[in-house]
Amino acid sequence: MYAESRVVKIDRSGVSFIASAWLMAGALVSFGLAWWAVPFCVLGALFFFFFRDPYREPPNGEHLVLAPADGRVLVAGEVVAPDPPEGAWHQISIFLSPLDVHVNRVPIGGEVTHVSRRSGRYFAAYRKEASAENERTEIGFRCRNGVVICRQIVGVLARRLVCRVRVGQKVGAGERFGIMKFGSRIDLFVPRTATLVVGSGQRVRAGETTVARFTCSE
Repeated sequence: MYAESRVVKIDRSGVSFIASAWLMAGALVSFGLAWWAVPFCVLGALFFFFFRDPYREPPNGEHLVLAPADGRVLVAGEVVAPDPPEGAWHQISIFLSPLDVHVNRVPIGGEVTHVSRRSGRYFAAYRKEASAENERTEIGFRCRNGVVICRQIVGVLARRLVCRVRVGQKVGAGERFGIMKFGSRIDLFVPRTATLVVGSGQRVRAGETTVARFTCSE
C-alpha cells in the first residue's frame, strides 16, 4: 500500500507563486513601505493555502476506486459526457472550488495506459458543456479489473493542468499524479462491472474516499 509523510506539504507548482508574492513583500518592507507589503503577504498566504498538499491515507483494497480529487460530486451514475471513452462506463464528476485541495491522486493502483491532452475552451467547470468543450488531459489506469479513465478538466480560473505520470508507469492507489490550478473538474469513468458507492452532492477527499468498488479482485 502507498504510504506518505503526515507532514502537510506544498505542491511544487505553487513555489514560484508563493515566493514571488513574499519576495515582493520583503522588497517593499526593505524600502520602508510596510503597508504596501501587506497585500503581497496576504496573496502569498492565499497561494500557500491553495497549493497545500495534505496527508492522505488510502484505504486497503485493490478492488476499491478512490476519488482522484477533493470536491463535490456533480454526477454519479449514467454517462452524461457527450464524448465518453469507447466502452461501457459509469461516470463520476467532481467539481473543485478554489477552496478545495487541487492535488490529484491515482484512483486505483496499476499501470498508466495512456496520457493525452486536448485544447479547448474555459466554461465554468460545473457546467455540463465543460466536460466536452473545455481543455483537458485524459489519463488511463489499468488495474486487475479493467481500465479506469480520469479526465482533468480546466474551469474559468484554472488555466493549467499538470500531469506527472507517463505511459507504462506503475502507480499505487492514492499516489499524487498531478494538480489543477484554481478551480476545475475531474471526470472519472469506471467500468460498468464496478458498483458506485457515492451520490450526487456528496463531498469526497482525494485518495481517501471510495467512490466505486469492483465485486472482486481477480
